Amino acid sequence: MRLVAEFTTEPFDVEGPPPAHVTEALRAAEEAGLDCDFGPLGTLVRGEQQEVLAALPHVLEAAFGGGASQVTLQVRRDA
Repeated sequence: MRLVAEFTTEPFDVEGPPPAHVTEALRAAEEAGLDCDFGPLGTLVRGEQQEVLAALPHVLEAAFGGGASQVTLQVRRDA
């Protein structure tokens, strides 16, 4: 089964380049081999269930390590 996860990191910084908590979380997802779609308000990742579930703790660690104060995460089956 394939899953889709979307995560948003805060605080939002709309001016300038994306903050470290955003880029580090994205990097962790990419390094896990997930298909990533980076957006201005969140990042969408797709992959096989075991890949997504194994990667999410690393994504969260990277976001908080990069200075996130909050991470919102949604996971669903890929249609």
